[in-house]
Amino acid sequence: MSTVSLKNVKKVYPNGFEAVKGFDLEIEDKEFIVLVGPSGCGKTTTLRMIAGLESISSGDLHIDKELMNDVAPKDRNIAMVFQNYALYPHMTVYDNMAFGLKLRKTPKAEIDKKVQEAAKILGIESLLSRKPKMLSGGQRQRVALGRAIVRSPKIFLMDEPLSNLDAKLRVQMRTEISKLHMELDATFIYVPHDQTEAMTMGTRIVVMKDGVVQQIDSPENMYKHPANEFVASFIGSPEINLFKGLVGEQDGKVGVTILDGNKELFFALTKERAENLKSRNYLGKEVSVGIRPEDIKEYDDHDLTDDMTKFDVKVEVKEMMGAEIYVYFTLSGRQVISRVKGSSTLKVGDVANLRVKGRRLHLFDIETGVTLF
Repeated sequence: MSTVSLKNVKKVYPNGFEAVKGFDLEIEDKEFIVLVGPSGCGKTTTLRMIAGLESISSGDLHIDKELMNDVAPKDRNIAMVFQNYALYPHMTVYDNMAFGLKLRKTPKAEIDKKVQEAAKILGIESLLSRKPKMLSGGQRQRVALGRAIVRSPKIFLMDEPLSNLDAKLRVQMRTEISKLHMELDATFIYVPHDQTEAMTMGTRIVVMKDGVVQQIDSPENMYKHPANEFVASFIGSPEINLFKGLVGEQDGKVGVTILDGNKELFFALTKERAENLKSRNYLGKEVSVGIRPEDIKEYDDHDLTDDMTKFDVKVEVKEMMGAEIYVYFTLSGRQVISRVKGSSTLKVGDVANLRVKGRRLHLFDIETGVTLF
């Protein structure tokens, strides 16, 4: 078992700055938890408190139901992998991986067995006699992982371990770490380099802002059902398009009106959503409207629904991404992005006939930012 429990954990520095404010999280055995948020949100500080590299100002940290607040890092049975690899340049790969075990006076035969097993898992058996300067970035990352694996820790903590790799290697190592998680049956807590890592690797994602947890959920649920406007804007690439809108009625339908210059663009909602807003007295109120790029599609008269809104825009920029195209245009005074099929014939300067379904809108309270549905 390797469960982790953080209850109202806070980190306050001597100057009074609160880096983490009341962090609560229950991590199950063998989970892959990802901490995300903007720079300075407290995710690395949280990771370091779990590792014991930062003291906990208040609250409780339990690992396997044992209180760990005052337990030394070396006694927590945790391995941490940093973004800079932290390899000893004068040692071979073998010695780098074996170093921690030697410090613990582990028998030589056991050290050799663990190093060889870890090297096999990571595919670096042929590199054991080399020194770090003779390795590529990806190979160094594998060695850093190997050094963690040989300790057979209950928990792996990883702080942006792929940030120093190029894009192709990041994709490869992302897959390797996911495989490693399944093979080792260990608990992983991971701070990613970008949100692609977060969305593809984590069983659950923790979104933080200014030291406060905003939402904890699976990647799919967080993308489809963000808790608030911040989460909606932070999760997703390309980023969600956000507008100010007014809830009202037109032709017997409830919807949201967005001003586009001198024009009004009315997005009709489904009956269920309409009743939801009416029952909560949102008629006549301003809200924040979010539309994911993939929900702005080219108009197709074979896909007509009561909550569909059609509108025309001028294509300003087109980015070919292979299987899809990113189309940029201006709406309501801001740049908007749509993801359309790669087979689209739209060109820069064309008038694009687009549509949005009201059931795909994300609406947020204008004051609290909390999602309405």
